[in-house]
Amino acid sequence: QVQLVESGGGLVQAGDSLTLSCAASGRTFSSYVVGWFRQAPGKEREFVAAVTQSGSNRRYTRSDLGRFTISRDNAKNTVYLQMNSLKPEDTAVYYCAGGSYFSANDDQYDYWGQGTQVTVSS
Repeated sequence: QVQLVESGGGLVQAGDSLTLSCAASGRTFSSYVVGWFRQAPGKEREFVAAVTQSGSNRRYTRSDLGRFTISRDNAKNTVYLQMNSLKPEDTAVYYCAGGSYFSANDDQYDYWGQGTQVTVSS
């Protein structure tokens, strides 16, 4: 089992950058795929990005491609989401999740953090 804690959210202006962190406890962290998801008020949770266990493969939504970068440091049990050129529509609670499948579907992930709020003002 793994516990996940997100951090790094906050209030920023459009065009700014922000890096979210997902810190994991548990010695098996490197065996999990990690994904980032987000949920805006009144909307369903949506996939943002995912990275494989070794960090060698990554996937993103088409809308985030080029603006967001997911990475991981297994020695630090941490996954990062670097977000550039933020837009007001990026405003949401961002969650990291751990699972066994390199998937964009949230039902494929077994472990979830509590989320961190990102607010982008125009």
